[in-house]
Amino acid sequence: MITPASLPELRDAVLSAPRVIAVGAQTKPRLCEVDAVKISMLQLRGITEYEPSEFTFTALAGTSVREIIATLAQSGQYLPFDPMLVDAGSTLGGVVASGLSGPGRFRFGGVRDFILGVRFVDGLGRLLRMGGKVVKNAAGFDLPKFFTGSLGRFGVLGEITFKVFPRPASTLTLKVTADVRTMVAAARSRWELDALDVLPDSNHLLMRLAGPDSALHVMAREIFDQFPGEIISNDCWASLREFRWAHPHGVLLKAAITTDQISSLRSTRCHISAGGNVAYLSLPGTVELESIPLAALTLRGDAPLWVGQRRRSAIEVAVKAALDPQNRFPSLDD
Repeated sequence: MITPASLPELRDAVLSAPRVIAVGAQTKPRLCEVDAVKISMLQLRGITEYEPSEFTFTALAGTSVREIIATLAQSGQYLPFDPMLVDAGSTLGGVVASGLSGPGRFRFGGVRDFILGVRFVDGLGRLLRMGGKVVKNAAGFDLPKFFTGSLGRFGVLGEITFKVFPRPASTLTLKVTADVRTMVAAARSRWELDALDVLPDSNHLLMRLAGPDSALHVMAREIFDQFPGEIISNDCWASLREFRWAHPHGVLLKAAITTDQISSLRSTRCHISAGGNVAYLSLPGTVELESIPLAALTLRGDAPLWVGQRRRSAIEVAVKAALDPQNRFPSLDD
């Protein structure tokens, strides 16, 4: 394990071996279980710039998401996409490389929609800067967003700039008994829900409202006029974020889905998120993998990195060839 403490040291670490992979807190361990020298990013941490009035910050990739959330909260700001595995110690670089977004993705978009710029080391050892540090910077190919979900296969992220939002005055969580049709109706409603998820192993929807407290209770009464339910603690979102519902030693998968596919997952322990666009599936072992009717990414557990057929694109091949012509980083199939 190589542990660089600066961006120049990160460049040297990338060039120190013919095959390398960056790792953070390893909260999603299957993503980096490859035959390569590990580069630990945990010493590359700290917020390097923060402008609350500009609603942007820049931090080194090994910075814990928990530290960033705490710093933003002091100025009444937050990351609306609800980063996952915060209590487990996830890092900013790991959030981007894995492409994981939480329930807030439903209303505000995922992690890729909040990235403004990156500094990274490519496979030739070049320390490059792409994007900018202001929201209006839109020149050139938007490579920073391309790093979302790249699993560290195109380069090692060293520093990342994000935009942030004002934190809502209050939030309210409703649990309603419903089916897929209810989810579709709620997603299209005028309520502008802050999050819309399905609880694991249940027929209950979670609806999160955000805004002035008095307005939220008025809206809640209107929702309960259509769907039976109750107000519950906001703590339920942390449980989902940390995957406490999943088999602790099993296989954890992430899959992109449509609402039409939800019914095929009824026999699997899963958490449907982002209004029915993402599914997190938990299996007690690998025997059940053949029953998964989706293409999925393995986050942890003894299973192939990809379950089912992964789609490949020409742009993926082109970017890999441009940034890593010597294949110093593993491929997205490893």
